[in-house]
Amino acid sequence: MAVTVNIYYTGTDGGAVGFAREMTESGIVSDIRAEKGNIKYDYFVSFDNPETVLLVDRWESQKAIDRHHASPMMKKITELREKYNLTMKVERYIDDENGIPEIDRKFIR
Repeated sequence: MAVTVNIYYTGTDGGAVGFAREMTESGIVSDIRAEKGNIKYDYFVSFDNPETVLLVDRWESQKAIDRHHASPMMKKITELREKYNLTMKVERYIDDENGIPEIDRKFIR
């Protein structure tokens, strides 16, 4: 069952955007996307708070997330979070095995 983790990184003086940029430009993001079990790894900037960046991180299973968390890459990510002095808010979502209810489908184009 797929797991989606939304991580809201918040900093000051453009720190969250700088973090996401360095993660991307250093190749860490590409390496994460290449990991077995990764489905999605994308950053988004908030219109309401430009000091917050949302990471949508989606994995095939909790086991895939556990492998990722045990990888040497996590040390690099932690160091960058510290470098940019970011705080985090985390949300987790487990796929609904029944998918999108029919009543909700009428709102999807």
